[in-house]
Amino acid sequence: MSYKPELLVPAGSLAEIGAYLEAGADAVLIGETRYGMRLPGDIRADEVAEAVQLGHKHGAKVYVSVNKLLHNDQLEELRDYVKALGEAGVDAIQFGDPAVLQAVRELAPQIALHWNAEMTSTNYSTANYWGSKGATRAVLARELNMDEITEMQPHLQVEAEVQVHGMTNIYHSKRRLVQSYMMHQGRPVEGGDLGKERGLFLIEAERKEEKFPIYEDDNGTHIMSSDDICILEDLHVLLAAGVASFKIETLLKSPAYNKVVIQAYRKAIDAYIADPDQYEMDEAWIESIRRVQDPERELSFGFFYKEQVY
Repeated sequence: MSYKPELLVPAGSLAEIGAYLEAGADAVLIGETRYGMRLPGDIRADEVAEAVQLGHKHGAKVYVSVNKLLHNDQLEELRDYVKALGEAGVDAIQFGDPAVLQAVRELAPQIALHWNAEMTSTNYSTANYWGSKGATRAVLARELNMDEITEMQPHLQVEAEVQVHGMTNIYHSKRRLVQSYMMHQGRPVEGGDLGKERGLFLIEAERKEEKFPIYEDDNGTHIMSSDDICILEDLHVLLAAGVASFKIETLLKSPAYNKVVIQAYRKAIDAYIADPDQYEMDEAWIESIRRVQDPERELSFGFFYKEQVY
């Protein structure tokens, strides 16, 4: 079977890259906060070459996230960053801002471009437009349901990447909302750190049982979903449709948890590719995830089976 779908995993350190590739990932997504958003950790430009060597040693690809909302004062340093990524030999760059596309095409045209504009990638025409500009992949919006994703496939002229596991970003602001709130309440920010390590949650009065992780970094405020997508039971539907890349989101999860999830999805993909007609989901795969799942975070289908109302 010529179809070889990719299992993609963000990694926040060289150690995580090695662990996730050993667990079965085909590609890793890395980056640093200065140029990318919602990354599990910073891998600086001077470490990228080592990351690429590690990835290629495992026969895997290394992508770099450059999905930050850029301002004028960053455009020159962006050029230097793109040059460095080209010299390091990265396989692709994820971008949302056309400034990144222009810099890559001029300074490192050998690097593939993956268009990632979060929730705006909702139809095949828009994805194909960015394909005509040089992108080879579109990261589909997490708000699409299963029918919308599978119906797009025959019309796409670029690869599709779909998130199949983990938490999702539900809100982003470049403003420091938590810090502003605490100042308004007359509460000093202890230690001055409101990043991922603080473990802060947003809880609504009407839904006190749900906790929405919230953190701030150089890119502003990020609010994440209160549950985790898990499409393992119906992964075969996406495989049958020919989706090119399946992303496991590792943000705010331990490496131990992520390794279990990667191994489960690896088994499912390999079993399907070996014999699509006889494929059956093994309950042991999802049970391995349930054993390590945070009991306060439900495994859900996300938007995959929600009827969309426009």
